[in-house]
Amino acid sequence: MKVILLAHTPEPEKLVATAAKLCYSSSDIGSLRDGLTEEKTASFIEMLASIGHESVMEHTSFTFGIEGISRACSHQLVRHRIASYSQKSQRYVNENGFEFITPPEIEALPEAKAEFDRTMQELTASYDKIADLLTASHTARFISEGMDEKSAASKARKLANEDARFVLPNACETKIVVTMNVRSLFNFFEHRCCNRAQWEIRAVAEEMLRLCLEVAPHIFAYAGPSCVAKGKCPEGKMTCGKMKEVQAHYKALADKSEA
Repeated sequence: MKVILLAHTPEPEKLVATAAKLCYSSSDIGSLRDGLTEEKTASFIEMLASIGHESVMEHTSFTFGIEGISRACSHQLVRHRIASYSQKSQRYVNENGFEFITPPEIEALPEAKAEFDRTMQELTASYDKIADLLTASHTARFISEGMDEKSAASKARKLANEDARFVLPNACETKIVVTMNVRSLFNFFEHRCCNRAQWEIRAVAEEMLRLCLEVAPHIFAYAGPSCVAKGKCPEGKMTCGKMKEVQAHYKALADKSEA
């Protein structure tokens, strides 16, 4: 797994502080912004974050490039609706010899790993065979309709990919670019940094949070799973039972970003 912070709103904390101060001031926006020193911005942002004033956070966004995750993980990721996504297409990108993600629990058990790898090899072979059969069939049809051989083969392969992808597993590796505003990121971290989140998306979420903390440590000082962001666990009987350990972990992560 690899997570890269591709871009973010310039001076995110100063922008949020400017927007927040505007709500309570008759001053012009330029004066408000110019009057915000680094110290004043940090203090004001910490106050906003501590009281959960999140609407002004929507003015700031972060864009991430995520690689080396499974389709199972990306399907969970795109359920977060207030965001923008661009994902590698299995329709237009041929998955010949596709990479796949192996869950740690399977990796740790030799018998399970052997069966998993065997299945992936079989699916790879099936994908290639189906794609080749469909390509040949489509090519012949296009040529019979008057298309030249090169164009027919190119169009046929794209059509073949559309249907061959149906045999691809959730383990298939994918890449995705994600943009979220800060308020959406808070929600994302509350759900996906939780111990009860699936291991892969939890790893993605924590790395995203770490990158956010490097850029805007005061904005994200209280970000993390619900037990960190809200001070309590919402999972009821399904709680992991490790709230203090989780809170300590994310406090250490936040403290490290300010060091």
